[in-house]
Amino acid sequence: MIARRSALLASVGLAVSLSLSLSAQDLYVPGRHDDWLRRTPEAAGFDAAALQAAVDFALANETRGERDLGVQIALSFSREPSGDIVGPTQERGDPSGIVLRQGYLVAEWGPTKRVDMTFSVTKSFLSAVVGLAWDEGLIADVDDRVAGYLPGGYFDSPHNAPITWDHLLRQTSDWQGELWGKADWMDRPVGDDRSAWPRRRLHEPGSHWKYNDVRVNLLALAALHVWRRPLPQVLRERVMEPIGASSTWRWHGYRNSWIELDGLEMQSVSGGGHWGGGMFINARDMARFGYLLLRRGRWGDRQILSEEWIDMARTPTPANPNYGFMNWFLNTDGQGAVPSSGPNAVAHLGAGTNAVYVDNDRDLVVVVRWIERDALDGFVSRVLAALESGPAQ
Repeated sequence: MIARRSALLASVGLAVSLSLSLSAQDLYVPGRHDDWLRRTPEAAGFDAAALQAAVDFALANETRGERDLGVQIALSFSREPSGDIVGPTQERGDPSGIVLRQGYLVAEWGPTKRVDMTFSVTKSFLSAVVGLAWDEGLIADVDDRVAGYLPGGYFDSPHNAPITWDHLLRQTSDWQGELWGKADWMDRPVGDDRSAWPRRRLHEPGSHWKYNDVRVNLLALAALHVWRRPLPQVLRERVMEPIGASSTWRWHGYRNSWIELDGLEMQSVSGGGHWGGGMFINARDMARFGYLLLRRGRWGDRQILSEEWIDMARTPTPANPNYGFMNWFLNTDGQGAVPSSGPNAVAHLGAGTNAVYVDNDRDLVVVVRWIERDALDGFVSRVLAALESGPAQ
C-alpha cells in the first residue's frame, strides 16, 4: 500500500499538468464506425509536406519479416525449447497507420480497417481489464498477493508466494512455473548454456524486470478468475463498445488454455502472439484505444478507466524506469523505446512492429503497423518535426 501511494504521489505533477492542458481544449470524441471527423494537416498544426514525408518513411521501412506470421513467429523464437504455436495466426497485411491530433483524423494510410495480429499491444488491453477490476473493487490493492485471488497452487512455493498484482503488471514477478505447457524459463532464455536454463537464478519478486509471456498469461488467468467471465466479454462491454470500436476485433487464447469456472468452459486469453493468439484488431480500433488513454481514461462524458489507474500505469518501474504497467513503454530517462518523444509520451508496442504512440504534451495519437523496430523512432521524430514546423495554432 505504501509503495502504491508513493507511486501516485510521484505522478501528481503529471496528472495536474495534463488536466490543466486538456481543460482549455474542445475535447472532440469521434462517433461510431466511420463517423470520424477529419482535419487537414495544416488545420491540425502540421506542415503537410513534412507529415507526408513521415508517412513515406514508414512505408519505405516496412518490416522485413515474413508475411505468414506463423512462420515469422517460428523464426523469431527458434532458439526456444518449446516454440510450438498453440494459438491462431494469420498472414499480415500491408503497412498502415493513423495520425490523430486533438482526436481528429489527420493522416491515414494503408488498410486501416484490416484485422491483423497486434502481438504485445494485447498486453495494454489486458492491463486495462485488470484496471477495470481494480476500479470495481474486485482487486482491493495492486500490492495484494495474487495468491489470495487465484486458486490452484500457482503461488504455493516460497518464491512465488509474495508475488503481487503490481509485480505481474510490471513484469518483475520472476514467477517460476509452467502454464499452458510453457515453462517460464522457456521464454526468451538468457545465456548460451541450454542445460542451465531450467536452473536459472531466481530473483526476489519486484527486483528484476524480465519480459516474459508465460507470466503475462498468468496475469490473464488471474484476471479471468477475478472477473469470472471471459476477458474479451469484459473488454467489449466496458471499453470497446463505449469508445465506438468495430465488432471485428478478436482476442484469442490457446487451444489448451480452457478452464472450467463456475461450471462453464472459458478460455483464458493470451497477452500476446508469442505462441499465436492475442489481439487481432484493426488500426482504427487501436487508435480509438490510444485516444482513450490520451484522455486519461475518459470518453466524452464517461470515465471508462479511472485517472488514478492511468497514473499508476504511467509510473516508472524501479527495476526498469522506462516501463510502467504492461505494455506502457515510457521515456523516463530519454532512453526509452521512442527517445525522440518527451517524458509524457507512452508507446504501446508489439512485434511486427505494431505501435500505438500516445503523446499528451502534443495531444497526439499515432498508430503505425508493420514498420521495422529500428525505424520507429525515426518515424515518430518525423511526425513530431512536422508538427513543430507547422502553422501556429
